[in-house]
Amino acid sequence: MKFLLRSLFLGATLGLHAAAPTREIVAQTPDGQPVEVFTLTNARGLRARVMTWGATLIELSVPDRAGQLAEVTLGFDDPARYLQPHPGFGNVVGRYANRIALGKFPLDGREVVLAKSGKHHIHGGPGGFGRRLWRGEIVDAQAVRLTYTAADGEEGFPGKMTVTVTYTLTADDALRLEYEATTDQPTIVNLTNHAYFNLAGAGDVLGHTLRLPATRVTAVDADLIPTGELAAVAGTPLDFTQAKPIGRDLAALKKASGMAGYDHNYVLEAPAPGALTLAAELHHPASGRTMRVRTTEPGVQLYSGNHLKITDGRGGASYGPHAGVCFETQHYPDAPNHPHFPSTVLRPGEIFRSTTVFAFSVE
Repeated sequence: MKFLLRSLFLGATLGLHAAAPTREIVAQTPDGQPVEVFTLTNARGLRARVMTWGATLIELSVPDRAGQLAEVTLGFDDPARYLQPHPGFGNVVGRYANRIALGKFPLDGREVVLAKSGKHHIHGGPGGFGRRLWRGEIVDAQAVRLTYTAADGEEGFPGKMTVTVTYTLTADDALRLEYEATTDQPTIVNLTNHAYFNLAGAGDVLGHTLRLPATRVTAVDADLIPTGELAAVAGTPLDFTQAKPIGRDLAALKKASGMAGYDHNYVLEAPAPGALTLAAELHHPASGRTMRVRTTEPGVQLYSGNHLKITDGRGGASYGPHAGVCFETQHYPDAPNHPHFPSTVLRPGEIFRSTTVFAFSVE
């Protein structure tokens, strides 16, 4: 697939200019704490809105080939709605993204027991980072930073941990997420953002084309817990090494695995430690919108919104299965129970750093 340069007319033709970041109080937590939203806009018209509840990306508006803006993430009109239960639309997931088998793992010779959702720990637990109030600040004309300090023992995790995520909307049409974390005791950390993308702005994503260059996934059992093996995608419905519509092999995937759609961790091969590598390339043919995801993480969870069932989405939309697709850049699921997986242990004096970039262009 050939891609043209980003449309240079968007700023000049539409007369758009980068606006200074804004902040406003939009809701209150149940205990009366103010919840803020920060808005970033670049000169080409891209707009991102970030909420202090869950460090949540609540809007990302991107132009198509005609310069028409559409919100390309799933969400709600009323910011207060994010304080109620929802499928993780745009929030930051931690202290540990994805699954930990049976909610326990060994650390320095002792067993750590975590909060569980059902049989296993998932996405930081019922009171994970996406369900906490963060502190926000404007960094500069392009960026906002959100900070949260998790108490020792929160959701079962050892150590007082301070986490920051900086959202930067760049001049060249990218949203950059930079995470940092420190701890006062040995612990584990795995952070991601759970935005659901739909480059059409409506409908489902089954006709979006996706290229995901990874050749292996972490093999899983019926509970989506890694077995410890890495499985090749070649010759299976999981193969996105050549661009194809997300929905093309969905029936074959369901027949082979019984799964309702994609929910798999792909193994990424970075050229060097800490280097950004391509995790995914998503394209919507009708609008021309393209998103490239690059990350310093060793994996990306492809989740095709298999179980979405929302009736009060943005603009009154209903979101059913496959209304959006997630690219959860991350360390591997259940890594603390598999010593040969990349380590997620963080110790005092160390700084966890991770970067993911969502870059937009039009064909």
